[in-house]
Amino acid sequence: MNLLLVGCSHRTAPVAVRERLTVPEARIGPALAELLVRFGGEALVLSTCNRMEVYVSPETPTDAATVGTALAEWHGLPADAIRPHLYERRDAEAVRHLFRVAASLDSLIVGEGQIAGQVKRAYELALQAAAAGPLFHGLFQHARVAAKRVRRETGIAHGHASVSSVAVDYVRQVFAHFHDKTVLVIGAGKMGRLTLKHLRALAPHRILVTNRSPEKAAEVAAGCGGEPIPWAKLDDALARADIVLSTTGAPEPIMTRRQFDGVLTKRTGGPMVILDIAVPRDFDPRIHDGDRVCLFNIDDLQRIREQTLASRQKHVGPAEAIVEQEAARFVKEWTRRRHGPIIAQLTDEFDCKRRAVMSQLMGKLNGRLSDADRQSIEGAFRLLQNQFLHGPISALGDASHEGGPALLEALRQLFRLGE
Repeated sequence: MNLLLVGCSHRTAPVAVRERLTVPEARIGPALAELLVRFGGEALVLSTCNRMEVYVSPETPTDAATVGTALAEWHGLPADAIRPHLYERRDAEAVRHLFRVAASLDSLIVGEGQIAGQVKRAYELALQAAAAGPLFHGLFQHARVAAKRVRRETGIAHGHASVSSVAVDYVRQVFAHFHDKTVLVIGAGKMGRLTLKHLRALAPHRILVTNRSPEKAAEVAAGCGGEPIPWAKLDDALARADIVLSTTGAPEPIMTRRQFDGVLTKRTGGPMVILDIAVPRDFDPRIHDGDRVCLFNIDDLQRIREQTLASRQKHVGPAEAIVEQEAARFVKEWTRRRHGPIIAQLTDEFDCKRRAVMSQLMGKLNGRLSDADRQSIEGAFRLLQNQFLHGPISALGDASHEGGPALLEALRQLFRLGE
C-alpha cells in the first residue's frame, strides 16, 4: 500500500487555524489538479468545518512535510505556521483513521451523521477530477461499509445531539400530529432559526412570527412561509399558539407569570410547549406547570443533550472494534491484490516443478503403486509445497509499504522468477 494522509482537525488546531485551511468545494478541483501535478498517483481532499485532510497515493516517495508545504502555499501561509497543527498517517494507520472519521468516532460530537456524507462527497469530487484510482476506489467504498456497520450494529447514533434537534424531539413526544398546530416564533436569533428549520419540517398548520423589529419579523416569516405578527399582539399570538419558540436576547423576561396567566384565560386549545432558548431567559420559569404548559429553557435542553451524548459513549468500544476489523480486512484484501501477481507466479513455478518431479517419480515406479498409493504421494508433495510457500506468502502479507518492495525483489532473486 502507498497511502499518506496529512491534515488537521478540531483535535489539533483551533478554529482560527482550521478556517484558514478550509478548501471550499469550488476550489477542490484545482487543488486536486495541483496535487496530481506535484505527486502523481491519486489524491483526495476532505474539507469540513472541523477538519481538513489530504489523502495522496504518490508515484514517488513523499513525506508529510512536502504535503504540508503544498497546503501552506494553497492558502498563502508560512509552512511553519501550520506545521505544528498537522498530523500524518501512513498505510494501515491512514486506513484506520479514515474509517474512524467516516464512522464519526473522530468527530467533535461522536455519532453525528453528517461526516459520512462529507466523506462520500470528497470521494465524488476526486472521481470528477480523475484524481481517484484503484486504491481510493476500494478505500473510500470500504470506508462507507465500515461507517454503515457502525451505525447499524451499535447505538452510537441514537438520539439527537444538538439543542435544536433535542427540542423538536421533545415536541414530538407531546403531540401526535402537527397538521392542526400553530407555531409561534419570538425573536430571530441564529439558534432560533435553526430550531425553526426543524419545527418547519413537522409541517405545522401555521407559523406566526413576531419581533420588536417589524422588518425582521417579516424577513423570518418570508423565509419559513409564516405570518408576521406585530409585537404589540404578542399576548394574542401566544393564546393561539401550541408550540412557542422564543429567542429574543432581551435583557429581562418578556413574559412574566402574571402576564402569562392572562394569556391562559384566552386559550381554548390543548397543551402548550414553550422552547425558551434565549439567554437571558424570555419566560418566567414559574410558568411551567407540567400539565397545560411545558416550559423548557436552554439548560434543560442542554441537559437532555448531555444525557444523549453520555449514552453514546458506551457504544464507542464496539464501534472501535468494528472499525479495527474492517480496516484490517481492507488492508489484507488490498495486500492480496497488490501481491497477487508475484504470489501467482511463485505458485505456478512450484506447481510446474512439483509436477515434473512427480512425473519422473511415477515413471520410475510405474506398475508398482496402487491408485491409493499414487494419490497419497501426490498429496504429500502438494502438502510439502503448501508448507514451503506459506512462509514467503505470509511474509508478503505482513510486509509494510517500506519493506514490501525489497521482499518482492528478494523473492524474485531467490526463486529466479521472471527469468
